[in-house]
Amino acid sequence: MISCDKAAIICNKAQYVEATFIEKIKLKFHLFVCKTCSKATEKNTQLTSLCQKANLHALSDEDKVRMKQQLQNKG
Repeated sequence: MISCDKAAIICNKAQYVEATFIEKIKLKFHLFVCKTCSKATEKNTQLTSLCQKANLHALSDEDKVRMKQQLQNKG
């Protein structure tokens, strides 16, 4: 059986569709046995879902440069 630390790593990989089939099987077995990791995985899944629904946008590179210049001009 995998450790809780390894399960956390695989859980994160699975959230971003980077986990292998074998890793997913190991994670499922671990989550069946370990209720603490099962709850943590559930919360992680909820957080990922909320972030996707929030439709978050980052500043463009151009906006970042402009903001940096504005801050430097003030200081």
